[in-house]
Amino acid sequence: MSAQTSEENAALAAIDESGMVACLRELVAIPSVTGSPAESEAQHWFATQMEQSGLVTDLWPIDLDALRADPEFPGMEAPRDVTWGLVGRRGNDDGPTLILNGHLDVVPPGDPDLWADGDPFSGRLDAGRVHGRGSCDMKGGLVCCLSAIRAIRDAGIALRGSVLLESVVGEEDGGLGTFATLRRGYRGDAAIIPEPTNLAIIPACAGALSFRLTVRGRSAHASMRRQGISAIEAFWPIWQALQALESRKNANADPLMARFDPAYPLSIGTLKAGDWPSSVPECLVAEGRLGVALGEAPEDARREFEDVLRATCEGDDWLRAHPVAVEWFGGQFASGGIAGDHPLVGLVREVHHQLHGHEPEMHGAPYGSDLRLLTEVGRIPALHYGPGEIRLAHAPDESIDLASLTAVTKTLVLIILRFCGTARHR
Repeated sequence: MSAQTSEENAALAAIDESGMVACLRELVAIPSVTGSPAESEAQHWFATQMEQSGLVTDLWPIDLDALRADPEFPGMEAPRDVTWGLVGRRGNDDGPTLILNGHLDVVPPGDPDLWADGDPFSGRLDAGRVHGRGSCDMKGGLVCCLSAIRAIRDAGIALRGSVLLESVVGEEDGGLGTFATLRRGYRGDAAIIPEPTNLAIIPACAGALSFRLTVRGRSAHASMRRQGISAIEAFWPIWQALQALESRKNANADPLMARFDPAYPLSIGTLKAGDWPSSVPECLVAEGRLGVALGEAPEDARREFEDVLRATCEGDDWLRAHPVAVEWFGGQFASGGIAGDHPLVGLVREVHHQLHGHEPEMHGAPYGSDLRLLTEVGRIPALHYGPGEIRLAHAPDESIDLASLTAVTKTLVLIILRFCGTARHR
Protein backbone atom coordinates (compact mmCIF):
# COMPACT_ATOMS: atom_id res chain seq x y z
CA MET A 1 0.00 0.00 0.00
CA SER A 2 1.42 3.39 -1.03
CA ALA A 3 2.21 5.84 1.76
CA GLN A 4 0.50 9.20 1.55
CA THR A 5 2.69 11.90 0.07
CA SER A 6 3.00 15.47 1.24
CA GLU A 7 1.00 16.58 -1.80
CA GLU A 8 -1.79 14.17 -0.95
CA ASN A 9 -1.86 15.36 2.64
CA ALA A 10 -1.99 18.97 1.48
CA ALA A 11 -4.91 18.23 -0.84
CA LEU A 12 -6.80 16.41 1.91
CA ALA A 13 -6.25 19.33 4.26
CA ALA A 14 -7.61 21.72 1.62
CA ILE A 15 -11.06 20.08 1.50
CA ASP A 16 -13.61 22.76 2.36
CA GLU A 17 -16.33 20.83 4.18
CA SER A 18 -18.50 23.84 4.95
CA GLY A 19 -18.25 25.01 1.34
CA MET A 20 -19.19 21.52 0.15
CA VAL A 21 -22.30 21.47 2.33
CA ALA A 22 -23.33 24.96 1.23
CA CYS A 23 -22.92 23.97 -2.42
CA LEU A 24 -25.04 20.86 -1.96
CA ARG A 25 -27.81 22.72 -0.14
CA GLU A 26 -28.05 25.28 -2.96
CA LEU A 27 -28.07 22.57 -5.61
CA VAL A 28 -30.79 20.59 -3.81
CA ALA A 29 -32.91 23.76 -3.68
CA ILE A 30 -33.08 23.75 -7.49
CA PRO A 31 -36.01 21.39 -8.27
CA SER A 32 -34.30 19.72 -11.22
CA VAL A 33 -36.91 17.05 -11.87
CA THR A 34 -36.13 14.98 -14.96
CA GLY A 35 -37.35 16.79 -18.07
CA SER A 36 -38.34 20.01 -16.29
CA PRO A 37 -36.93 23.47 -17.08
CA ALA A 38 -35.15 23.36 -13.71
CA GLU A 39 -33.02 20.49 -15.04
CA SER A 40 -31.38 23.01 -17.39
CA GLU A 41 -31.33 25.69 -14.70
CA ALA A 42 -29.32 23.37 -12.48
CA GLN A 43 -26.82 22.68 -15.28
CA HIS A 44 -26.16 26.38 -15.75
CA TRP A 45 -25.81 26.91 -12.00
CA PHE A 46 -23.39 24.02 -11.70
CA ALA A 47 -21.39 25.29 -14.69
CA THR A 48 -20.72 28.46 -12.70
CA GLN A 49 -19.54 26.36 -9.74
CA MET A 50 -17.17 24.48 -12.03
CA GLU A 51 -15.71 27.68 -13.45
CA GLN A 52 -15.21 29.11 -9.97
CA SER A 53 -13.38 25.90 -9.04
CA GLY A 54 -10.86 26.33 -11.83
CA LEU A 55 -12.27 23.92 -14.41
CA VAL A 56 -12.37 24.71 -18.11
CA THR A 57 -16.05 24.16 -18.92
CA ASP A 58 -18.00 23.07 -21.97
CA LEU A 59 -21.71 23.86 -21.66
CA TRP A 60 -23.66 23.05 -24.80
CA PRO A 61 -27.28 22.62 -25.96
CA ILE A 62 -27.91 18.95 -26.71
CA ASP A 63 -29.34 18.18 -30.16
CA LEU A 64 -32.22 15.95 -29.09
CA ASP A 65 -33.34 15.18 -32.65
CA ALA A 66 -29.88 13.90 -33.57
CA LEU A 67 -29.73 11.78 -30.41
CA ARG A 68 -33.15 10.23 -31.02
CA ALA A 69 -32.05 9.26 -34.52
CA ASP A 70 -28.93 7.51 -33.21
CA PRO A 71 -29.33 3.71 -33.37
CA GLU A 72 -27.75 3.39 -29.89
CA PHE A 73 -29.94 6.05 -28.24
CA PRO A 74 -30.81 4.69 -24.77
CA GLY A 75 -34.37 6.02 -24.67
CA MET A 76 -36.16 8.86 -22.92
CA GLU A 77 -39.42 9.02 -20.97
CA ALA A 78 -39.79 12.67 -19.92
CA PRO A 79 -40.65 15.16 -22.69
CA ARG A 80 -37.99 17.77 -23.38
CA ASP A 81 -37.53 20.56 -25.88
CA VAL A 82 -34.22 21.92 -24.56
CA THR A 83 -31.53 20.30 -22.48
CA TRP A 84 -27.84 20.89 -21.84
CA GLY A 85 -24.61 18.97 -21.55
CA LEU A 86 -21.81 20.02 -19.20
CA VAL A 87 -18.20 18.89 -18.82
CA GLY A 88 -15.42 20.54 -16.81
CA ARG A 89 -11.76 19.71 -17.27
CA ARG A 90 -8.67 20.24 -15.14
CA GLY A 91 -5.16 19.02 -15.81
CA ASN A 92 -2.81 18.31 -18.67
CA ASP A 93 -2.36 15.86 -21.54
CA ASP A 94 0.80 14.17 -20.23
CA GLY A 95 -0.98 11.43 -18.31
CA PRO A 96 -4.18 9.41 -18.11
CA THR A 97 -7.66 10.90 -17.95
CA LEU A 98 -10.11 10.06 -15.17
CA ILE A 99 -13.81 10.73 -15.64
CA LEU A 100 -16.06 11.63 -12.71
CA ASN A 101 -19.64 11.32 -13.91
CA GLY A 102 -22.78 12.30 -12.01
CA HIS A 103 -26.38 13.26 -12.75
CA LEU A 104 -28.24 16.20 -11.30
CA ASP A 105 -31.71 15.36 -12.54
CA VAL A 106 -34.01 13.94 -9.87
CA VAL A 107 -37.27 11.99 -9.75
CA PRO A 108 -40.50 13.80 -8.77
CA PRO A 109 -40.80 14.35 -5.00
CA GLY A 110 -44.30 12.96 -4.57
CA ASP A 111 -46.69 14.22 -1.90
CA PRO A 112 -45.07 17.15 -0.03
CA ASP A 113 -47.04 16.19 3.09
CA LEU A 114 -44.89 13.05 3.38
CA TRP A 115 -41.80 15.21 3.87
CA ALA A 116 -41.03 16.27 7.45
CA ASP A 117 -40.90 19.98 6.68
CA GLY A 118 -43.38 19.93 3.79
CA ASP A 119 -40.72 21.07 1.32
CA PRO A 120 -39.02 18.38 -0.80
CA PHE A 121 -36.42 20.87 -2.04
CA SER A 122 -35.56 22.61 1.20
CA GLY A 123 -31.90 21.62 1.34
CA ARG A 124 -32.40 21.67 5.10
CA LEU A 125 -29.36 20.92 7.28
CA ASP A 126 -30.33 19.05 10.42
CA ALA A 127 -28.47 16.65 12.74
CA GLY A 128 -25.56 16.15 10.37
CA ARG A 129 -27.69 15.51 7.29
CA VAL A 130 -28.75 17.49 4.20
CA HIS A 131 -32.39 16.85 3.35
CA GLY A 132 -34.23 17.13 0.05
CA ARG A 133 -34.96 15.35 -3.18
CA GLY A 134 -31.69 14.56 -4.94
CA SER A 135 -29.49 15.04 -1.87
CA CYS A 136 -28.67 11.33 -1.93
CA ASP A 137 -29.42 10.45 -5.57
CA MET A 138 -27.12 11.92 -6.56
CA LYS A 139 -26.33 15.57 -6.09
CA GLY A 140 -24.31 14.66 -3.00
CA GLY A 141 -21.95 12.51 -5.05
CA LEU A 142 -21.65 15.16 -7.76
CA VAL A 143 -20.70 17.81 -5.19
CA CYS A 144 -18.09 15.40 -3.74
CA CYS A 145 -16.44 15.30 -7.18
CA LEU A 146 -16.37 19.08 -7.45
CA SER A 147 -15.06 19.45 -3.89
CA ALA A 148 -12.24 16.97 -4.53
CA ILE A 149 -11.11 18.82 -7.66
CA ARG A 150 -11.36 22.15 -5.86
CA ALA A 151 -9.23 20.87 -2.98
CA ILE A 152 -6.47 19.78 -5.39
CA ARG A 153 -6.54 23.23 -6.96
CA ASP A 154 -6.51 25.00 -3.60
CA ALA A 155 -3.50 22.92 -2.54
CA GLY A 156 -1.66 24.26 -5.58
CA ILE A 157 -1.18 20.84 -7.19
CA ALA A 158 -0.96 20.53 -10.97
CA LEU A 159 -2.05 17.24 -12.51
CA ARG A 160 0.09 15.42 -15.05
CA GLY A 161 -3.00 13.87 -16.60
CA SER A 162 -6.50 15.28 -16.46
CA VAL A 163 -9.80 14.84 -14.69
CA LEU A 164 -13.13 15.36 -16.45
CA LEU A 165 -16.18 16.22 -14.36
CA GLU A 166 -19.30 15.29 -16.33
CA SER A 167 -22.55 16.72 -14.98
CA VAL A 168 -25.34 14.98 -16.87
CA VAL A 169 -29.12 15.16 -17.16
CA GLY A 170 -31.70 12.54 -18.02
CA GLU A 171 -30.12 9.67 -16.10
CA GLU A 172 -33.38 8.89 -14.35
CA ASP A 173 -35.23 8.34 -17.63
CA GLY A 174 -32.67 6.58 -19.81
CA GLY A 175 -29.28 8.29 -19.79
CA LEU A 176 -29.45 10.83 -22.60
CA GLY A 177 -26.97 13.16 -20.85
CA THR A 178 -24.13 10.65 -20.62
CA PHE A 179 -24.96 9.39 -24.11
CA ALA A 180 -24.75 12.95 -25.47
CA THR A 181 -21.45 13.48 -23.65
CA LEU A 182 -20.01 10.37 -25.27
CA ARG A 183 -21.28 11.47 -28.68
CA ARG A 184 -19.58 14.84 -28.16
CA GLY A 185 -16.32 12.91 -28.04
CA TYR A 186 -15.46 12.86 -24.34
CA ARG A 187 -13.47 9.80 -23.37
CA GLY A 188 -11.20 8.76 -20.53
CA ASP A 189 -9.09 5.87 -19.34
CA ALA A 190 -11.46 5.10 -16.45
CA ALA A 191 -14.57 6.52 -14.80
CA ILE A 192 -16.11 6.70 -11.34
CA ILE A 193 -19.81 7.41 -10.81
CA PRO A 194 -20.53 8.47 -7.20
CA GLU A 195 -24.03 7.03 -6.99
CA PRO A 196 -25.23 6.33 -3.42
CA THR A 197 -23.40 3.09 -2.57
CA ASN A 198 -22.73 3.76 1.13
CA LEU A 199 -19.00 3.70 0.24
CA ALA A 200 -19.22 0.23 -1.29
CA ILE A 201 -17.64 -0.52 -4.66
CA ILE A 202 -20.14 -1.51 -7.34
CA PRO A 203 -18.35 -2.73 -10.47
CA ALA A 204 -21.48 -3.98 -12.26
CA CYS A 205 -25.14 -3.01 -12.61
CA ALA A 206 -28.06 -5.02 -13.90
CA GLY A 207 -30.29 -3.56 -16.57
CA ALA A 208 -33.95 -2.61 -16.73
CA LEU A 209 -36.32 -2.45 -19.71
CA SER A 210 -39.67 -0.65 -19.62
CA PHE A 211 -42.56 -2.47 -21.26
CA ARG A 212 -46.26 -1.92 -21.94
CA LEU A 213 -48.77 -4.76 -22.33
CA THR A 214 -52.21 -4.36 -23.87
CA VAL A 215 -54.73 -7.12 -23.13
CA ARG A 216 -58.05 -7.17 -24.97
CA GLY A 217 -61.35 -8.42 -23.59
CA ARG A 218 -64.98 -8.04 -24.70
CA SER A 219 -67.29 -5.56 -23.03
CA ALA A 220 -70.72 -6.43 -21.65
CA HIS A 221 -73.12 -5.12 -19.02
CA ALA A 222 -71.87 -6.11 -15.58
CA SER A 223 -75.19 -7.80 -14.82
CA MET A 224 -74.48 -10.14 -17.73
CA ARG A 225 -70.77 -10.45 -17.16
CA ARG A 226 -70.49 -13.95 -18.60
CA GLN A 227 -71.54 -12.53 -21.95
CA GLY A 228 -68.29 -10.59 -21.98
CA ILE A 229 -64.60 -11.37 -21.46
CA SER A 230 -62.93 -9.42 -18.69
CA ALA A 231 -59.52 -8.09 -19.74
CA ILE A 232 -58.55 -8.30 -16.06
CA GLU A 233 -59.27 -12.00 -15.94
CA ALA A 234 -57.53 -12.48 -19.28
CA PHE A 235 -54.44 -10.85 -17.78
CA TRP A 236 -54.26 -13.31 -14.88
CA PRO A 237 -52.43 -16.14 -16.74
CA ILE A 238 -50.06 -13.53 -18.17
CA TRP A 239 -49.24 -12.33 -14.66
CA GLN A 240 -48.63 -15.88 -13.47
CA ALA A 241 -46.34 -16.57 -16.42
CA LEU A 242 -44.33 -13.41 -15.71
CA GLN A 243 -43.90 -14.41 -12.07
CA ALA A 244 -42.55 -17.76 -13.23
CA LEU A 245 -40.20 -16.01 -15.64
CA GLU A 246 -38.84 -13.87 -12.81
CA SER A 247 -38.15 -17.00 -10.76
CA ARG A 248 -36.26 -18.63 -13.63
CA LYS A 249 -34.18 -15.50 -14.28
CA ASN A 250 -33.10 -15.44 -10.65
CA ALA A 251 -32.40 -19.14 -10.19
CA ASN A 252 -28.67 -18.76 -10.84
CA ALA A 253 -27.93 -15.07 -10.33
CA ASP A 254 -24.38 -13.78 -10.49
CA PRO A 255 -22.59 -13.96 -7.08
CA LEU A 256 -22.21 -10.16 -7.15
CA MET A 257 -26.00 -9.99 -6.87
CA ALA A 258 -26.36 -12.50 -4.01
CA ARG A 259 -27.57 -9.90 -1.49
CA PHE A 260 -30.64 -8.99 -3.55
CA ASP A 261 -33.90 -10.94 -3.58
CA PRO A 262 -34.70 -10.93 -6.37
CA ALA A 263 -31.56 -9.81 -8.16
CA TYR A 264 -33.43 -9.14 -11.42
CA PRO A 265 -36.97 -8.02 -10.56
CA LEU A 266 -39.85 -8.20 -13.02
CA SER A 267 -42.53 -5.86 -11.77
CA ILE A 268 -45.77 -4.25 -12.90
CA GLY A 269 -45.78 -0.57 -12.04
CA THR A 270 -49.09 0.63 -13.50
CA LEU A 271 -52.30 -1.24 -14.26
CA LYS A 272 -55.32 0.38 -15.91
CA ALA A 273 -58.48 -1.41 -16.97
CA GLY A 274 -62.06 -0.58 -17.85
CA ASP A 275 -63.91 2.69 -18.19
CA TRP A 276 -67.13 2.11 -16.22
CA PRO A 277 -67.89 0.26 -12.96
CA SER A 278 -70.93 -1.47 -14.43
CA SER A 279 -69.21 -2.72 -17.58
CA VAL A 280 -66.99 -5.72 -18.14
CA PRO A 281 -63.56 -4.20 -18.92
CA GLU A 282 -62.63 -4.64 -22.58
CA CYS A 283 -59.04 -3.41 -22.30
CA LEU A 284 -56.22 -3.60 -19.77
CA VAL A 285 -52.90 -1.80 -20.09
CA ALA A 286 -50.04 -2.79 -17.80
CA GLU A 287 -46.66 -1.07 -17.70
CA GLY A 288 -43.68 -2.51 -15.93
CA ARG A 289 -39.99 -3.16 -15.65
CA LEU A 290 -38.05 -6.20 -16.78
CA GLY A 291 -34.73 -6.82 -15.05
CA VAL A 292 -31.77 -7.61 -17.31
CA ALA A 293 -29.19 -9.96 -15.83
CA LEU A 294 -25.49 -9.16 -15.69
CA GLY A 295 -24.02 -10.13 -19.04
CA GLU A 296 -27.42 -10.57 -20.66
CA ALA A 297 -28.04 -8.68 -23.89
CA PRO A 298 -31.21 -6.54 -23.84
CA GLU A 299 -32.39 -8.10 -27.09
CA ASP A 300 -32.13 -11.56 -25.50
CA ALA A 301 -34.11 -10.39 -22.46
CA ARG A 302 -36.82 -8.95 -24.73
CA ARG A 303 -36.94 -12.13 -26.81
CA GLU A 304 -37.35 -14.37 -23.76
CA PHE A 305 -40.10 -12.10 -22.40
CA GLU A 306 -41.95 -12.11 -25.72
CA ASP A 307 -41.59 -15.89 -26.05
CA VAL A 308 -43.24 -16.32 -22.65
CA LEU A 309 -46.12 -14.07 -23.69
CA ARG A 310 -46.52 -15.96 -26.97
CA ALA A 311 -46.54 -19.37 -25.30
CA THR A 312 -49.03 -18.22 -22.67
CA CYS A 313 -51.38 -16.84 -25.29
CA GLU A 314 -51.16 -20.04 -27.29
CA GLY A 315 -52.29 -21.99 -24.23
CA ASP A 316 -55.43 -19.90 -23.66
CA ASP A 317 -58.52 -20.03 -25.90
CA TRP A 318 -59.26 -16.29 -25.71
CA LEU A 319 -55.67 -15.05 -25.83
CA ARG A 320 -54.85 -17.34 -28.75
CA ALA A 321 -57.31 -15.36 -30.86
CA HIS A 322 -56.55 -12.04 -29.14
CA PRO A 323 -52.81 -12.13 -28.30
CA VAL A 324 -51.30 -9.66 -25.88
CA ALA A 325 -49.51 -6.75 -27.54
CA VAL A 326 -46.13 -5.71 -26.10
CA GLU A 327 -44.32 -2.42 -26.57
CA TRP A 328 -40.86 -1.43 -25.35
CA PHE A 329 -40.72 2.24 -24.44
CA GLY A 330 -38.88 4.84 -22.41
CA GLY A 331 -35.57 4.09 -20.72
CA GLN A 332 -33.90 0.92 -21.91
CA PHE A 333 -31.06 0.13 -19.51
CA ALA A 334 -28.64 -2.60 -20.51
CA SER A 335 -26.49 -4.25 -17.88
CA GLY A 336 -22.84 -3.30 -17.72
CA GLY A 337 -19.70 -3.41 -15.65
CA ILE A 338 -16.12 -4.47 -15.21
CA ALA A 339 -14.45 -7.47 -13.60
CA GLY A 340 -13.97 -7.47 -9.84
CA ASP A 341 -10.19 -7.71 -10.28
CA HIS A 342 -9.94 -4.71 -12.63
CA PRO A 343 -7.13 -2.26 -11.70
CA LEU A 344 -9.69 0.51 -11.14
CA VAL A 345 -11.37 -1.61 -8.47
CA GLY A 346 -7.98 -2.24 -6.91
CA LEU A 347 -7.16 1.48 -6.79
CA VAL A 348 -10.45 2.42 -5.15
CA ARG A 349 -10.14 -0.45 -2.68
CA GLU A 350 -6.57 0.52 -1.73
CA VAL A 351 -7.36 4.20 -1.23
CA HIS A 352 -10.53 3.47 0.73
CA HIS A 353 -8.68 1.07 3.03
CA GLN A 354 -5.83 3.51 3.57
CA LEU A 355 -8.12 6.41 4.47
CA HIS A 356 -10.91 4.66 6.32
CA GLY A 357 -9.14 1.69 7.89
CA HIS A 358 -11.17 -1.17 6.44
CA GLU A 359 -11.88 -2.99 3.20
CA PRO A 360 -14.88 -1.59 1.34
CA GLU A 361 -17.75 -3.91 0.52
CA MET A 362 -18.11 -4.90 -3.12
CA HIS A 363 -21.30 -6.07 -4.80
CA GLY A 364 -23.43 -5.53 -7.86
CA ALA A 365 -26.55 -3.37 -8.15
CA PRO A 366 -30.02 -4.43 -9.30
CA TYR A 367 -30.82 -1.09 -10.95
CA GLY A 368 -29.87 0.40 -14.30
CA SER A 369 -27.50 3.36 -14.43
CA ASP A 370 -25.23 5.34 -16.72
CA LEU A 371 -22.44 2.90 -15.91
CA ARG A 372 -23.56 0.69 -18.80
CA LEU A 373 -23.25 3.60 -21.26
CA LEU A 374 -19.68 4.28 -20.18
CA THR A 375 -18.62 0.63 -20.26
CA GLU A 376 -20.64 -0.62 -23.24
CA VAL A 377 -20.95 2.43 -25.54
CA GLY A 378 -17.84 4.37 -24.52
CA ARG A 379 -15.70 1.30 -23.76
CA ILE A 380 -14.52 3.09 -20.61
CA PRO A 381 -13.91 1.01 -17.45
CA ALA A 382 -16.28 2.37 -14.81
CA LEU A 383 -17.64 1.65 -11.35
CA HIS A 384 -19.91 3.16 -8.71
CA TYR A 385 -18.51 4.45 -5.43
CA GLY A 386 -20.30 7.18 -3.57
CA PRO A 387 -21.94 8.64 -0.45
CA GLY A 388 -25.41 7.95 0.87
CA GLU A 389 -27.68 4.91 0.96
CA ILE A 390 -29.72 3.72 -2.01
CA ARG A 391 -32.67 2.90 0.30
CA LEU A 392 -33.18 6.65 0.78
CA ALA A 393 -33.16 7.45 -2.94
CA HIS A 394 -36.55 8.22 -4.54
CA ALA A 395 -38.13 8.12 -1.06
CA PRO A 396 -39.90 10.76 1.08
CA ASP A 397 -37.49 12.62 3.35
CA GLU A 398 -34.50 11.72 1.18
CA SER A 399 -31.29 12.84 2.88
CA ILE A 400 -27.55 12.28 3.04
CA ASP A 401 -25.12 12.33 5.97
CA LEU A 402 -22.23 14.78 6.00
CA ALA A 403 -19.74 12.14 7.19
CA SER A 404 -20.17 10.09 4.02
CA LEU A 405 -19.77 13.22 1.86
CA THR A 406 -16.45 13.98 3.50
CA ALA A 407 -15.29 10.37 3.33
CA VAL A 408 -16.00 10.04 -0.38
CA THR A 409 -14.42 13.42 -1.14
CA LYS A 410 -11.21 12.33 0.59
CA THR A 411 -11.19 9.08 -1.36
CA LEU A 412 -11.70 10.91 -4.65
CA VAL A 413 -8.86 13.32 -3.89
CA LEU A 414 -6.34 10.49 -3.58
CA ILE A 415 -7.78 8.57 -6.52
CA ILE A 416 -7.44 11.61 -8.78
CA LEU A 417 -3.86 12.27 -7.69
CA ARG A 418 -2.75 8.66 -8.02
CA PHE A 419 -4.58 7.94 -11.26
CA CYS A 420 -3.70 11.16 -13.09
CA GLY A 421 -0.32 11.78 -11.47
CA THR A 422 1.10 15.18 -10.61
CA ALA A 423 3.05 17.47 -12.88
CA ARG A 424 6.22 17.48 -10.83
CA HIS A 425 6.62 13.72 -11.52
CA ARG A 426 7.20 14.36 -15.24
